[in-house]
Amino acid sequence: MARALVAGGLPALEITLRTDAALEAIAAIAEVEGAIAGVGTLLTPTQVRNAKSAGAIFGVSPGATPILVAAAQEFDLPLLPGAATATEAMRLLEQGFFFQKFFPAEAAGGALALGSIAGPLPQIKFCPTGGITPENVKNYLALPNTLCVGGSWVAPEALVDSGSWDKITQIARHAADLLR
Repeated sequence: MARALVAGGLPALEITLRTDAALEAIAAIAEVEGAIAGVGTLLTPTQVRNAKSAGAIFGVSPGATPILVAAAQEFDLPLLPGAATATEAMRLLEQGFFFQKFFPAEAAGGALALGSIAGPLPQIKFCPTGGITPENVKNYLALPNTLCVGGSWVAPEALVDSGSWDKITQIARHAADLLR
């Protein structure tokens, strides 16, 4: 799957720590030419250490705690911390995070909410995730404070299960073209 996504123009690949195979998948992706292996759903310092050891180049978290931020700094793992409100975004900005994850995007008000944050906090750029679909992705990408989006829609489970890598490459290519 990593090769298919990279071939389609999506090199930054986030593997969430929601299965026992996640760290093994990160290690495998780290070996794929052109792939940038990342780890998602970071919650603890142990996960940060293990992900870095597995070959993760960046980390993503659904939120941010002082302990998690300190662990990311200790293990030199660039972190995209999550925020869902202006207050959370401001707290992260105070710590130097100009790039943040907007999560859960759709449940937190969608593109309308994220666009509203752009006015008072124009210096923060976001990667919205959580409910991003082919139907709503353009709404997010049109916002001045959206740097990129994340979503599993680029690799539908049925296509992964059937090994339809060419179709996944086509979807990835279409998604990458949305940013151009």
